[in-house]
Formats: sequence, structure tokens, C-alpha cells
Amino acid sequence: MKQYIVDAFTDEVIDLCGHATLACAYVLFRFYIPDADKIVFSTLSGDLIVSRNGDLLEMVFPAYRLKKVPVTQDMIDAIGAVPTEAYMGRDLLCVFDHADTIRNLTPDMDKLLKLDGLLLQVTAPGETTDSISRSFAPKLNVTEDPVCGSGHCHIVPYWAERLGKENIVAYQASRRGGILYCRMSGDKVFLAGKAALFSECELYI
Repeated sequence: MKQYIVDAFTDEVIDLCGHATLACAYVLFRFYIPDADKIVFSTLSGDLIVSRNGDLLEMVFPAYRLKKVPVTQDMIDAIGAVPTEAYMGRDLLCVFDHADTIRNLTPDMDKLLKLDGLLLQVTAPGETTDSISRSFAPKLNVTEDPVCGSGHCHIVPYWAERLGKENIVAYQASRRGGILYCRMSGDKVFLAGKAALFSECELYI
């Protein structure tokens, strides 16, 4: 297996980023090591493996340990809705009963800044998938993450335990949206998805 280093930046380096890992793997597989089946990335979260699985790229991420915490009035005021449950990992994970609640949320970004956790992950049972979610990251100057890989390292462990199943199909209901094909295995989360080439350029130095 080929080994590389990957760092993900917002205003600072963050420990885990699905977008950065998936994009780097796609570029390497397509342009630099087309015969490779697996890549290992050294990151702040340890070694992350990305494998080809048909037309999907499958990433192996560490699962965050979730600790149940009380639902507070600050959470309700910031999110604009009342969660049924709340958990803390790296991020704050809030659980709701209905998919429409997730779609219609318009959280107060200034109030989210005052909540514990790096990001806010919100999730509910899906309608045609196992779960639906959205991810908000004002502390990283990102209003909403379109499809958050590290967020699903919170979301997948929750739904795997609640539904009593290893394989979870997850839908992220951002404006762009995306589906992740997930699997829980021990303390690891397997996340598979598709990547597409957006642009290509040449730099002359």
C-alpha cells in the first residue's frame, strides 16, 4: 500500500476531515497511482486507509466515543428545535424524531458558537435511508458542511447501536446533499462514497 500524509485546514489544522481524505485519494488513484487498490494517509487521527470498492471509495475512520449529555435550553435556543437526546464526542450530536425537522432547521450561528463541541451534528431517522443529518461548523467558519465524513464518525455509531445493525445508509440533507454507505466495525467506521472531478489546471512556476 502507498502511504501519504494529509492535513486538512479551515483556519487551523483539524484532526479528521472526510472531504480532504476522499479528494486526495481520488486524485492519487486517478492521476498518480491508477493501479493501486489502497492508500494509507497519516493524519492527526492516526493512519486512515482508503480502498477502491467498485465505483466507491471506502475510508476507514476512528469512531468517536459518545457520552450522553442533558439537553439544555442553550441547545434549544441555538438550534431552534428541541432534541430528544444529545451526545458529546468531538462534536455535539443532537437527535430528533422526524426527518422534516432536520431539513427545516435554521440554527443561530452566533449561539452555536457558545455550545460545547467543535461542530454541531443533527440527525433523525431517515425516510428512504437509515438516517438523515446535517452538520454545522461556525467555529471553523463553515456555516454548513455539505457532507461531513467526521460527523458520521458520531452519527454512524449512534444509529448502529440504536438500530442493532452494522450497515447504515446515511443521507446528509444539506443544499448539495449526499449519500454515504457506512459500516460499523468495532471502534472503526467505514464510510464509502463517490467522488467527481470538478476542475483541472496546470501551474507554471
